[in-house]
Amino acid sequence: MQRAPSRPLLAGVLNVTPDSFSDGGRFLDREAAIEHGLALAAAGADWIDVGGESTRPGAERVPAAVQRERVLPVIEGLRARLELPISIDTTLAAVAGPALDAGATVVNDVSAGREDPELVELVAARGAGLVLMHMRGTPADMQRDPRYDDVLGEVRAFLGERLAACRAAGVAAERLWVDPGIGFGKTLEHNLALLRGLAQLADLGAPLFVGVSRKSFLEAVRRAEGLGPGADAERLGGTLAALLFCARAGVAVLRVHDVARAAEALAVQRALEGARDTAQNRPPR
Repeated sequence: MQRAPSRPLLAGVLNVTPDSFSDGGRFLDREAAIEHGLALAAAGADWIDVGGESTRPGAERVPAAVQRERVLPVIEGLRARLELPISIDTTLAAVAGPALDAGATVVNDVSAGREDPELVELVAARGAGLVLMHMRGTPADMQRDPRYDDVLGEVRAFLGERLAACRAAGVAAERLWVDPGIGFGKTLEHNLALLRGLAQLADLGAPLFVGVSRKSFLEAVRRAEGLGPGADAERLGGTLAALLFCARAGVAVLRVHDVARAAEALAVQRALEGARDTAQNRPPR
């Protein structure tokens, strides 16, 4: 596998939700959320990814008004104190537009612009960035027996189609990222196949944005290998191994919860490989 020419960006996860799978409810309070975002930045995050709706398996939908109530004060508070790029994790233009007004510069859409066509038009008109993710079904039903004939080929074709549609709608090519959607309507073997095939996804011509942090497939690997229960609920060992694998595969952006430990692991990897400490593919500010 070819080594990435420079280190990936770290997108620190800031869930302003009561029910996210790993930190739901911890940062519902505005000040707690802002402080956590500042801590992520201090730990080495290159941007902050803010979301007001959980996309964990089985999650229920959150109305746009509730999402706005959760995320806008946090984005405004972070923008007043940070120069880092901020992304809004939403599928709705009614949330993305106000979030961009509040200081976000990227929209992270797990539906890849399919749920709300107005979102793509909004991103194009505002000159914002857009992350396009593959998901089979919806968060409510995506893990109910997901099936593919060729998961890598199907995900690659989907992302290619969505890239073409967004470019045709006027989204600047340099402001698009693609995400294979690890854990979103995939089994363990599907997830592993996608990670092993990252180079083929990179051939689409857009930088890769990947989230493996704390995902349940890491625990599934433990069970498949006959290991005992994980040492911690954060699945740190598996997360770091997967992050380093993605970095070597050339992934541009890694969405992570534990920024400090991810940054340390990547720094040691770069030192061992003699790579320069430079980031790549920065999102628009």
